[in-house]
Amino acid sequence: MSDACGCCAGERPDIDEPEDLPWWRDREVLVPAASGIALGAGLLAEWTGAGLVALGFFWVGLLLGGSTFVPGALRRLMRERRLGIGLLMTISATGAVLLGHVGEAAALAFLYSIAEALEEKAMDRARAGLRALLDLVPETATVVRDGATAQIPAADLRVGDLLLVRPGERVATDGVVREGRSALDASAITGESIPVEVAAGEPVPAGAINGSGSLRVEATAAGTDNSLTTIVQLVQQAQARKGARARLADRIARPLVPGVLVLALAVAIIGSLFGDPQLWITRALVVLVAASPCALAIAVPVTVVSAVGAASRFGVVITSGAAFERFGGIRHVALDKTGTLTRNEPTVARVVSGPSASPHSVISWAASLERHSTHPLAAAITAAAPQGPAAHSVCETAGEGITGELDGAAIAVGSPRRLAPGELSPQVDELEAEGMTVVVVHRDGAPVGAIGVRDELRPEAAEAVAALTERGLGVTMLTGDNTRTARALAAAAGIDDVRAQLRPQDKAEAVTLLGRERPTAMIGDGINDAPALGAADVGIAMGATGSDAAIESADIAFTGHDLRLIPQALDHARRGRRIIDQNVALSILLIAILPPLAIAGVLGLAAVVFVHEAAEVVIILNGLRAARARRSPLPAPASPGSARVPEPSR
Repeated sequence: MSDACGCCAGERPDIDEPEDLPWWRDREVLVPAASGIALGAGLLAEWTGAGLVALGFFWVGLLLGGSTFVPGALRRLMRERRLGIGLLMTISATGAVLLGHVGEAAALAFLYSIAEALEEKAMDRARAGLRALLDLVPETATVVRDGATAQIPAADLRVGDLLLVRPGERVATDGVVREGRSALDASAITGESIPVEVAAGEPVPAGAINGSGSLRVEATAAGTDNSLTTIVQLVQQAQARKGARARLADRIARPLVPGVLVLALAVAIIGSLFGDPQLWITRALVVLVAASPCALAIAVPVTVVSAVGAASRFGVVITSGAAFERFGGIRHVALDKTGTLTRNEPTVARVVSGPSASPHSVISWAASLERHSTHPLAAAITAAAPQGPAAHSVCETAGEGITGELDGAAIAVGSPRRLAPGELSPQVDELEAEGMTVVVVHRDGAPVGAIGVRDELRPEAAEAVAALTERGLGVTMLTGDNTRTARALAAAAGIDDVRAQLRPQDKAEAVTLLGRERPTAMIGDGINDAPALGAADVGIAMGATGSDAAIESADIAFTGHDLRLIPQALDHARRGRRIIDQNVALSILLIAILPPLAIAGVLGLAAVVFVHEAAEVVIILNGLRAARARRSPLPAPASPGSARVPEPSR
């Protein structure tokens, strides 16, 4: 419940608490239901002429309904000196009783308590997706120690433990396959329905279901601190942090509570001076209910919690309500190339050298330095020369390259834009013309060789770009690669706007300029993308393979690999934004219409209570629609053909 409402006795259970009780055993449902039954019995008794019996039932309904919000409202007033909507309802019910309208007071207590119960159930339902994510991790895991297997609690797993994952079992924590070959179903985590083949040396995520083959997996994360728990923590933070519309609703609702009290007091005093005091005091009590902003206070949180939880179920983790709302308003997308548009699986295609070195020496020197790097090209170079000598004093600068000492010589490896190729320029131009990304190797300040690396466009990239374009979004590719290579890949992906040879700060500046024209999202995965992700209206990190720096700079973490989920997530955010707008508009409309009708005497207490609480129920149910994530099935993407191009964003 929003603080502006202030009508609940305490906080709701945390996400880690057990599942909710069935409704027939849940006090939060049973008490309002019993209040409604008593109210109905009182109305029936009143209709049959049994006045005393009706009064008794009305009192039972009033006390039961009031017990759900009166204690909390009084505690907030006494302990925190806060005026909440629960206090408005308490004053209204008390005044109605003093004026002899016990039936109306019972109706107010019942309708308000049932609306509160529905809101709490809505919040619980919206959080259910997070509990479901946590349930993906098994309670126990099989570990291999000293050649024997043992069952231990999954929470006790530590980095370095060797897990035995049999067919049909879930992976208990993140790890790397050491033995075995199988297919993993990670659809519940990444949103990708196609099983992924894994073998020795390949990573596996917590919660994935093993297929037909047994695997031995070395844990790379503790059982209580893996990718799944990180996702849950991020979504919890998103539910706690409010978006722009949530803050707007709070700004309106907070002064309204004391404002409504002042308005009701003015109606009672001024009306009593010129008319029947009992009539105007009654109307003042009706105004208290009519102008209460509870519907406005819950209009956004229910929707945001529902939508953020739903997005996490198909592989899009949104870190704040504000990010969710901004995402729904995005009109332009900037994409990094390596690891985003490409597979991020580069391989060395060719090595050229000058007269002072051999191709073998060039790749060996480069590999010695790249072993200390997390750059996508580093893995390709070290794989081509796995037995290189050890380098010392290695230093890597994002967007610039990597340097170090080897056998007394200073070695530098980087892009031709940062390290001059010198007499190797014709060979470098030739490699780039063939669609390769080139890194130049310097020894003691002089160029000694160049390495051509090739990466492959993701097979679904062109389809994802086309889907974004169909939705009216502009698409720009940002890369540190050379213009010739960048344009070749962009053409294959269907992107016209290409900005190449950018350093990390250049990417951030480009995103800032795009954002001045229209709201812009940046999608990237590397350390060099972190400044651009932070500069964008919405930063989206490729979380499954992205660097920690990228993920920490982003507003959204994309846990899967399939780029076609991005337009689907955008549709989800746009739909949620429309629902938020609908709820806020209805809430403000209620506040604008009901108080004048109450002052004029057109609506009585019972009618206002019914209209107000019915509208609140409508808002809650409308907000829950955001929990329905409309995810379309993703067929196997078409082959990208010969579109194979790479990128160093150094």
